Amino acid sequence: MKTLVNKVALITGSGRGLGKAIAERYAALGADLILNYSRDKASAEEVLSNVTAMGVKAILVQADVSKVAEIERLFNEAMAAFGKIDIVVANAGIEMVETPAVEFTEEQFDRVFGINTKGTYFTMQQAAKHVSDNGRIIYIASSTTSFPVPGMSVYGGSKTTPRYLVNVLSQEIAHRGVTVNSIIPFAVDHSGIFADPDAYPELRKSLLASSPMGRLAEVEDVANVAEFFASDLSSFVNGQHLLVNGGANQ
Repeated sequence: MKTLVNKVALITGSGRGLGKAIAERYAALGADLILNYSRDKASAEEVLSNVTAMGVKAILVQADVSKVAEIERLFNEAMAAFGKIDIVVANAGIEMVETPAVEFTEEQFDRVFGINTKGTYFTMQQAAKHVSDNGRIIYIASSTTSFPVPGMSVYGGSKTTPRYLVNVLSQEIAHRGVTVNSIIPFAVDHSGIFADPDAYPELRKSLLASSPMGRLAEVEDVANVAEFFASDLSSFVNGQHLLVNGGANQ
């Protein structure tokens, strides 16, 4: 069923991984799309081709979310192209793992927080300004915000802070019928640092050992929840942080 027909969705970091999966799910449901990427134009163009083949309208906008002016331009181009935005998914982010708290550098901290925290804060600020009444704002967090993991102090910290903004925005703009929620995925197979199945073998082993279902998340697991939060089914679900981790304890 095309439950998102006549809706317009903006998804940051939608050239690959979770952003790609969510974009393609929304297109299958009938939503028109603003696709965003930072550097990998070829991957983003592939997603653009995939979604337009489903019969929806879509534009591709290059913007680095660590720069506020580029986030503002992203939203301005979206409004110019479609005249409205109904759904915003703040997904863009980078991972940093296997770095003990006593070893991370100022440069690493600034880069990770610049994208994951600053970028998300200002993306959600622009979303709050532009999203239509009864719209949806969705933040893609990380299970490291619920379960501390050694070696992920910077990454987990950078993903934790925007959860507070979800709580605040869910109260500040709820009178417009807008919902603001977080999706908190477990480590995602075939995406991000685990796009290479041979990468980080010890971390993968540890994460699998914590999973009662015996697997990592898949991009479709996260897209399923993104579909729910974008739909009318979640119209009275607001300010929530939904773990998508199969019952894992980290």
